[in-house]
Amino acid sequence: MNLAVPKLRAEKCFVELNPARLEGEERRASTIKGAFQLGRLVGLEEMREVDLIVAGSVAVNEEGGRIGKGGGFSDLEYALGREAGIIREATPVLTTVHPLQILSEEIEMEVHDIPVDFIITPERVIATHHQLKRPEGIVWEILKEEMIQSMPVLKRLRNSG
Repeated sequence: MNLAVPKLRAEKCFVELNPARLEGEERRASTIKGAFQLGRLVGLEEMREVDLIVAGSVAVNEEGGRIGKGGGFSDLEYALGREAGIIREATPVLTTVHPLQILSEEIEMEVHDIPVDFIITPERVIATHHQLKRPEGIVWEILKEEMIQSMPVLKRLRNSG
């Protein structure tokens, strides 16, 4: 299992948690502090293929639309994985929300936004069966220079591409 370093501020911008090394420490590993203590920092090239993505959401709709916290980090993490070939078009994306976070209105999706395939609430699992397009990688045109400069992995990818 991998999770992103907050704000992707390191070249090795993911923390790998190996379940075989967490026996008895699973609860501690579920916190950011514990994950950093029990996991190891890895770069994109060290990661295995991603089987499932759990994306945080502020709100979703049953058509697969998702609103994050506004920083774009989940979308960027997804884009990095697509660029590295460790996330496929068919990799399922799910989110967990309270039923009040499920909107009935349309959610406008931008070219960089990742739709959700499954919405999990305490009472239900909703398969969205969306037809929304997923990002194929990093959309460089929308990234601000200060964001690129603050993320070593983005600087490296831009300079190597």
